[in-house]
Amino acid sequence: MRRLEQSGLISRYVTLLDPMALGLTVSVFIQVRLEKQVEAALETFERAIAERPEVMECYLMTGASDYLIRVVVRDVRALERFIVDFLSRVPGVGNIQSSFALKQVKYKTALPLPQAALVGAASSAGSRAHRSRRGER
Repeated sequence: MRRLEQSGLISRYVTLLDPMALGLTVSVFIQVRLEKQVEAALETFERAIAERPEVMECYLMTGASDYLIRVVVRDVRALERFIVDFLSRVPGVGNIQSSFALKQVKYKTALPLPQAALVGAASSAGSRAHRSRRGER
């Protein structure tokens, strides 16, 4: 673990909480199109979104929408408040389209590591353990 940390492969440690147990039962994907795709508008939107705790993910996209965000809220009323009181008021937002997630089919946090990275990390750890048993550093 220390070698993975030192190599920069581990960016942080987190605790994953169960959103259902916290009463956050509504997961929504929202596509946002800006009026203009200029740097100032992108920065304004990203700053506004970064401050919202209900926004779990935000991606700058190619295609019909400029951004895709995933929001987790308690209920539909909370989603309405998020869209009406916040999102629609962000300067430069031109179009908002929401899609409710009916069921989470797959969710994971583990990355698909290439075998070479796993073998390299394991062999480094193994050789370190071997040197340690022999009293080397």
